[in-house]
This record gives sequence, C-alpha cells and structure tokens, in this order.
Amino acid sequence: MIFLGLGSNLSSKYGDKFANIDLAISFLEAYGIKLIKKSSFYKTPSYPDRENPKFINVVILVKTNLPPIDLMSVLVFIEEKLERKRVKKNDPRTCDIDIIDYNNQIFNLKFNNLDFTLPHKELTSRNFVLFPLQEISPMWKHPKSKETIDNLIQKLSEEDKNSILKIVKN
Repeated sequence: MIFLGLGSNLSSKYGDKFANIDLAISFLEAYGIKLIKKSSFYKTPSYPDRENPKFINVVILVKTNLPPIDLMSVLVFIEEKLERKRVKKNDPRTCDIDIIDYNNQIFNLKFNNLDFTLPHKELTSRNFVLFPLQEISPMWKHPKSKETIDNLIQKLSEEDKNSILKIVKN
C-alpha cells in the first residue's frame, strides 16, 4: 500500500487550495497512478509559522508499479506544474505531495538535490498526516516502529489534536 499526503496553502492559476489538491490527484491518475481511497479534507495551521495561510490536506491510498524514485520524480513534476516554488523550507506553497508510506518499506532517496526518507521522517508528529491516514487506514502501523496509528495520534500534543479540523466540502 502506498500512501501520499497532499497539501496546499496557496491558490494557483488553477484555483483555490481545494482545486490544487483535486488537480494534483487528476495529474497522478494521468500518470497511471490509481487512486484507491481518499481521506476527507483537513484544515490545519501552517507550520512552523502560524501567521502563514492555513493548509488544506488529504491523504490518499494509491496503486502504482513505479519504484519510489520514479514516483518521486512524478510528484515533484506535478508540484512544479501546480506552481510550487522551492525557495525556503516550509514556505507557503500551492502544492506539496509527500510519500508517507511506500509498501511498508524503508528507504533513503536523493532526487534533484532533495533528500527523502521513507516512511516520511516527520510523519509521527504531523496531525495533518495522522488524522487523514487514520480515516482511510485505521489499522495502519508505522513501518519502522510498528506503532499503531491510534498510538501515534495519542502521542500528539493537545494543541496538535485540537488544531486540526475535518472539512466537509460541498
């Protein structure tokens, strides 16, 4: 099972944050990456600068035969197509796509001078990954620590647990 986290906290020429995420999923499907399941939309404060616009996030379960490095290439291309600019870490962005879990495997990858760790090294502290992931895969366990998703959510700070909002999109 391959889980991707998608987020946006800026509009693009294609539309608002929701449109960016929907379009990113359409682009993934155009590359033969099959969408199996999609979480609800979740709204969270920007990290680490809460003054930046709030994020909209989802987690999706996908199926692909692409190896991790090729999948990463597609994700970076889609981010750039949706006007993602990599200037400073954690800057606001139109589209961010992370590989959360790639078939429970553990990898370190380098792509375009960017270092990637699978599973995503900060996923255990990110409410915007854990809550949507729990929604679509309540039995998921961390590939390295083998901790359950419920246990990881329980370890979040009260602020992190209370600062995430599930969005019902019309």
